[in-house]
Amino acid sequence: MRKNKLVLPLLLAVFALWQSCTPDAQHPRGWVPLDLLPHGVPTIILAPPDAVVKAGSIQSALIKDITITGGKDYNIQLFYSPTMTNDISRLKNEQLQNVRGNRYFRKVTKEEEAGFMYQSNVEGTESYGFRYIKLQGDLELVFQTGLGGIFSAEDAQMMYDAVHPD
Repeated sequence: MRKNKLVLPLLLAVFALWQSCTPDAQHPRGWVPLDLLPHGVPTIILAPPDAVVKAGSIQSALIKDITITGGKDYNIQLFYSPTMTNDISRLKNEQLQNVRGNRYFRKVTKEEEAGFMYQSNVEGTESYGFRYIKLQGDLELVFQTGLGGIFSAEDAQMMYDAVHPD
């Protein structure tokens, strides 16, 4: 009889532990974790289940890039290279200067320690982009919206959140 009294509390404890280990909610667009280590980058981002990862076109001994695409609302380009500093603020400010130097740049819409979002206007078409810098081991990772894409503020925010740790 005593064993039966212990079974229910034990099952409740196991259930509570299981619930605490599972994600609270699925991603609003169904994106799932994507490990980029098989592509030479030791990090995980969120991406559509059918995302395609392609090696980039940069032919440099120091800088490499990959592009992750998945539908019209997901296109992330990742540049990675050995890091020369661990000063995230400096790295982000360099990226910010680069973006501000673009003739289509309009304004920064969000700024954080390691990244920012911005608005551009190309011949009357409004588009949003982001840059996010992450140091991983001895690598500097710079995530950004894919080149040539036109993204809404929501699309850019979703991609930013996909590479930005909680």
